[in-house]
Amino acid sequence: MNDDRTHVQDFFATRAADWDSRFPDDGPAYAAAVAELGLHEGDRVLDAGCGTGRALPPLRAAVGPSGVVLGADLTPAMLEAAVRAGRDRDGRLLLADVAALPLRARSLDAVFAAGLIAHLPDPAENLRELARVVRPGGRLALFHPIGREALAARQGRQITPDDLRAEPNLRALLTRSGWRMTSYVDEDARFLALAVRES
Repeated sequence: MNDDRTHVQDFFATRAADWDSRFPDDGPAYAAAVAELGLHEGDRVLDAGCGTGRALPPLRAAVGPSGVVLGADLTPAMLEAAVRAGRDRDGRLLLADVAALPLRARSLDAVFAAGLIAHLPDPAENLRELARVVRPGGRLALFHPIGREALAARQGRQITPDDLRAEPNLRALLTRSGWRMTSYVDEDARFLALAVRES
């Protein structure tokens, strides 16, 4: 396992047990972001870097019983926390790296990714992998329950011009990775960038 993957696993493994209790009020923000993804009954969707599976219930509600919901995460402890919370009833959990998903090309209608992009070792290549598994015209949501400025303040740092999630940087990154950004919101209460898979 490379150092980036080990670092991510170590970071989240030590936080998995109390992750949900640290952010108890995020549920409505997740549900609102899922609603903006525009899923339909019967769609196939992946929660990439699903963590404790907080997006799985609204994703399941959006695609209904005939849809497919997958949650992939690199950290076993996060998936175990998802099972303890009962979220495995809303989707199939996969221990997998989003850099090399065990999924067929063009097999999904959409990908939801909360807080993922900051933890990607090779963002362009990793977003290209997400594009690989989504059909042309499929959708991507890059979400965080608070905006960039609020998150930076929480972490005691400043936002810099090279911030990956700054609108011009993210738009260019998505374009290089097979996506076309369709909307971008960065406010205190949320960060949400939506994109469509190019053909």
